[in-house]
Amino acid sequence: MEQVLDVYKQPYDPLYPVVCMDESPKQLIAEKRIPLPAKPGQVARYDYEHSRRGSCNIFIATEPLMGKRLVRVTEQRTKQDWARFLEEIAKHYQHAEQITLVMDNLNTHEAGSLYETFKPVKAKALLDRFAFVYTPKHGSWLNMAEIELRVLSTQCLNRRLDSMREVRRHVTAWEAERNNKDATINWRFTTEKARIKLLRLYPTIDD
Repeated sequence: MEQVLDVYKQPYDPLYPVVCMDESPKQLIAEKRIPLPAKPGQVARYDYEHSRRGSCNIFIATEPLMGKRLVRVTEQRTKQDWARFLEEIAKHYQHAEQITLVMDNLNTHEAGSLYETFKPVKAKALLDRFAFVYTPKHGSWLNMAEIELRVLSTQCLNRRLDSMREVRRHVTAWEAERNNKDATINWRFTTEKARIKLLRLYPTIDD
């Protein structure tokens, strides 16, 4: 936890950007009946019945200090999907010497995923672009990308979308609008505060 919080204290450096990455499933749901549009004195009405159309996955990478984010929608969240998303992040920050990537410690989020997706030379070159920083077990709330996912869910995905095409269309529009606003995250939780508020998590050492 303190390692992650130390990363968040680092001043902005375009050559060594700090990027937070996360992912989330999105269920695809279709309407069984055509919704009734809103009219004066009455809100739009939707039937409670719906049809499940499977699911998709949403990858998000956000640079908190610059208020920029990169979002991609994929069919799955396999090791190969994650590796290709890392490739996109690397291209997005092609000017950077090294990218500090904060993420959850999932089984797909490991160096081996790159070697299972790309040839060794490319996998190693891509791996060298990153410094991985993992949030602790049960500590995914330390990942600022979770905040962005909540905003995305609230502002964009809190509706029935029946296809990946529709999800991509809404997500792309949201990404562009939020990037244009340079919407940053004001992170206030520090190591000092953690040692007070989360004292119960620290070992007790007798003098």
